[in-house]
Amino acid sequence: MTADMAGPDPRHHGQLFIGGEFQDPHSELRLEVTEAATGATIARVADADREDVDRAVLAAQVALPGWAATAPGPRAAHLARLADGIRDKAEEFAQTISREVGTPIRQSRAVQVGNPIAITSHVAELLPEYRFEEEIGNCLVVKEPVGVVGAITPWNYPLQQVMAKVAAALAAGSTVVLKASEVAPLTALMLAELAEAQGLPAGVLNIVVGRGASAGEALVIHPKVDKVSFTGSTRAGMRISELAAATVKPVTMELGGKSASLVLEDADLATAAKFAVYNAFLNSGQTCTALTRLLVPAARADEAVEVAVATARKLVPGDPMDESTRLGPLASAAQLERVRGYIERGKADGARLVIGGVEPPPGLERGYFVQPTVFDQVGPEMEIAQEEIFGPVLSVIAYDSEEQAVEIANGTPYGLAAAVWSGDRDRAIAFARRLRAGTVEVNGGAFSTQAPFGGVKRSGHGREFGRFGMEEFLVPKSLQL
Repeated sequence: MTADMAGPDPRHHGQLFIGGEFQDPHSELRLEVTEAATGATIARVADADREDVDRAVLAAQVALPGWAATAPGPRAAHLARLADGIRDKAEEFAQTISREVGTPIRQSRAVQVGNPIAITSHVAELLPEYRFEEEIGNCLVVKEPVGVVGAITPWNYPLQQVMAKVAAALAAGSTVVLKASEVAPLTALMLAELAEAQGLPAGVLNIVVGRGASAGEALVIHPKVDKVSFTGSTRAGMRISELAAATVKPVTMELGGKSASLVLEDADLATAAKFAVYNAFLNSGQTCTALTRLLVPAARADEAVEVAVATARKLVPGDPMDESTRLGPLASAAQLERVRGYIERGKADGARLVIGGVEPPPGLERGYFVQPTVFDQVGPEMEIAQEEIFGPVLSVIAYDSEEQAVEIANGTPYGLAAAVWSGDRDRAIAFARRLRAGTVEVNGGAFSTQAPFGGVKRSGHGREFGRFGMEEFLVPKSLQL
């Protein structure tokens, strides 16, 4: 990445943010960050080790008493300044994410940057009015900061998932050591620059970059880390749970999903099918809440496929920096290989490929591009209907009865999100209550960054966003009077 491109100061690329200042890492090893659209290296960042993590945790521990004692009003003011700082540099953040992750630039501005601003601003607004104390019988119940938080975030929404954790933890009076994803770390370094410029007290937010197997695990097992908040794959979440158990520290987890969009027979099928495609292919399918299973009445399956294919044809892959692009590349070579593998398995299992496939889109042989893909005649037990693909792949699944539809919708190990479509709102809400998912969109209801967000089953536990997210970093204490 050259100096005139969006992103953090190149001098900070190989550094860590510890104790309020940029520092060189202990290790001389560096990790390459590639541009999703070309595969070219755009930065070399630190590969933090156990010693780096230890320094960051110590800085957070030293800063904890002062930050925990800071009144809610001043804490809220710091968060508001961080939100304003992101807003002031919104275009730089958006361009950086589009290069790292491949999100089309217009989506980067609206979602990848817009959501973090909203998340941080909302917590700052609610904090001064939040009740940290209440009387229950003869007790004064006080809610105290959980302590030093180890936050581990993914690459697909590198600023949103960071601020979902950082804003909530800081609002609660906890201090944070953030382990940013090595695939898309540049936005985290930009956030560090903002924290430094906005005068956030030293050690309140510390940011390290490194691999999960080294820096991430060192953070989870550290005896001075009081809580872990993780977003990522279910497999990684299981590993973190095992490691955290050794020190009996609580863990909040937002993991994978295999979300269903359930279309009832009285719904507007065309609208529902279009919505499913746009949702499933948002950020090239690299979204944990992606509605990648479209459940439709068997008698209308052909109609649903026709609409899905027509909609997918409009999402022509292209340069994510082009204002007209609606579908960008995947984030990495590993992700491209993974998605192509699932497409091949879908075909081998007997699903009918109606559009897309493993070949790169015409003229886009460089970078990590994959064609928008739709499968028909998908059995509920097929791999492509059970496992999270994390690419622009939609499975159309026919059902014969409403009971079967609910059974199919609930019939995966996951439970992060879902959607219901019906011409009768009350009926849709009744079906939504039957779905085992943390979030259910009813007739296309908009995603909210103020409502609780999280999953059930192997999609994790705990909630993020708003007061629900902040309360994950608070511990109630009873003073019996």
